[in-house]
Amino acid sequence: MKVEALFDKDTSTFTYIVYQQEGGDALVIDPVLNYDSGPSTCRLDSINSVGQFLKDKKLVLCAILETHAHADHITGAAQLKRRYPDALVGIGEGICKVQKTFKNVFNLSEMRTDGAQFDRLLKDGETWEIGQFSVKVFSTPGHTPACSSYLIEDCLFTGDAIFIPDFGTGRCDFPDGSASDLYDSISEKLYKLPDETKVYVGHDYRPGGRELRWESSIGEEKAHNIHLNAETTREEFISFRTKRDAELSAPRLLLPSIQINIDGGHFPTSESNGQSYIKIPVSLQES
Repeated sequence: MKVEALFDKDTSTFTYIVYQQEGGDALVIDPVLNYDSGPSTCRLDSINSVGQFLKDKKLVLCAILETHAHADHITGAAQLKRRYPDALVGIGEGICKVQKTFKNVFNLSEMRTDGAQFDRLLKDGETWEIGQFSVKVFSTPGHTPACSSYLIEDCLFTGDAIFIPDFGTGRCDFPDGSASDLYDSISEKLYKLPDETKVYVGHDYRPGGRELRWESSIGEEKAHNIHLNAETTREEFISFRTKRDAELSAPRLLLPSIQINIDGGHFPTSESNGQSYIKIPVSLQES
């Protein structure tokens, strides 16, 4: 099996294309829609890169996998499916909980919260046989309730649960996030996999200016992850993560990303002037 990593510099996000051989089936994991918040416009640069790779390798896209409803970029899943309508979009079934939470935050009265925006809601422990692939699903909540990691052969795609060891783990301060849940997800699920399992992360922020990395291993994570290694206790991790998360700013694209991503990457319905609008909650903080 082969893995192609495409990197979006603006959001430090990896999109992965998984395939067996030229002319065969392919999976795309966490596609990106490029969003410029200034003029509020979207570009298809990242989607075009995916499409060009699929074309060059003569690949048939059979599924688009989302590791979670991202808070730092808008998903390109809906735009990619427009080009490849036979591809199925899958996400962890925890997305329904995230939809219910943010439906209220954004007052999205018409939004369905049963996950119907996606083709397949994936359950913890199931194996999804799709095209040439067997995708083992691990529900890995903590960063969000909808987070899933996907094991395909000996390759594990972790989204924002765990990163390259020198950057640690995902934050847990979003609504319904939980440092305790993330500890269990990593230590009781991911770290139970063989040490040689390859780990493909959702982001890399290159601490210290080092070279870009997208791959580690379970053994390397257990030995060297700076937030949660094999010796880290639950109490130590929760204490660290809680303190650290309190110091973090909200992601730059949080508000536009969440409301589109929980809707499967679809834009809000156009209004009478033909324009779609993103809702931005506003509050006045009294001094």
